[in-house]
Amino acid sequence: MNTMQPLHPLLSPDPEVIVFNLKQRYTGVSATINALVPLQAQQWRLGFCGTRMSNGIEGMGLREAIRLSRKPPEGRAFRIWHVRRDPEMMAAIFARDVLRLPIKLVFTSAAQHLHGAFPRWLISKMDAVISTTPLAASFVPNTTAVVPHGIDLSRFSPPADKRSAWKESGLPGDYGIGVFGRVRPDKGSDVFVDAMIEALPQLPGATAVIAGLAQPKHQAYQDALKAKIAAAGLSERIVFLGEVPAGQVHLWYQRCLLCVACPRYEPFGLTPFEAAGTECALVCSRTGAFDQLSIPGLTGEMVDTGDAPGLAQAVLRVLSDREQALRMGQAARQRVLNQFSLAQEAEGIGRVYAQLFAKT
Repeated sequence: MNTMQPLHPLLSPDPEVIVFNLKQRYTGVSATINALVPLQAQQWRLGFCGTRMSNGIEGMGLREAIRLSRKPPEGRAFRIWHVRRDPEMMAAIFARDVLRLPIKLVFTSAAQHLHGAFPRWLISKMDAVISTTPLAASFVPNTTAVVPHGIDLSRFSPPADKRSAWKESGLPGDYGIGVFGRVRPDKGSDVFVDAMIEALPQLPGATAVIAGLAQPKHQAYQDALKAKIAAAGLSERIVFLGEVPAGQVHLWYQRCLLCVACPRYEPFGLTPFEAAGTECALVCSRTGAFDQLSIPGLTGEMVDTGDAPGLAQAVLRVLSDREQALRMGQAARQRVLNQFSLAQEAEGIGRVYAQLFAKT
């Protein structure tokens, strides 16, 4: 990684906090960091280490972060390294305990299951741990604070007219049903396809879109789904968009009337929260943090994981009255505004940083 890039105006040459995102592939964790860093940089002297973000912020390399951290920042006894993945924890522990750098380590945990023995050991070595849900916290004995993920409501905002927004898609139909994320079994792509095959004949105005990349190892899986769709005569009404650039995802949320999130497992699951920001009604499976957002009868419906017939019926209930679906979408945005804004997440993380600095 090129560490000679000019420093982004938002970032500090002497950061008190360095946020890490070393993974090359863009993931939900990357999306969280991408949204948070510009806001956090207004609140803290912030540095960023890792892969260039879609918002244009270039990260320093790990060697540069180590070099920079050999001495404390001005006015502080140490720097904070905020990490979110196992390899980042490993590098941070090495930097603190072997290289003896004056740093404290913060880890964010989203997994809603018991971590393996080695990750548990890594987490036990953190100076502070943020869990994204109470359930995630129940698997991490040394959780410092529960801070839910937040959504950038200025980016994930409603279109001018949700009723007519679908026209901008260039696809047939009067309104859209979208599912967002990688095309693979754990994301429930097959559950969505089976549900749409059942539901779409009863929804003549609807077109379904699947927005997400199928990696090479899942290409045969996607091909089988396309063959099943073709056999049902629905190839023009269930459309694979492929990987949508990060800067354009919000446009597809805005165009859709309903967002479906039906993974078999999800640690938190950002996509329905983002979609809710654009006033999408929701149908979600019972995993991740979805039960905090998808409230049956208010913002949408909930179904069991892997239940394609149940998903089809839930979609039909929400879309039985399009004005009802619009009201659900408005209620979903209000819930995100009240409980899951990016500002609230940044504030919660900031309290953890402040607690660490106050201990010196």
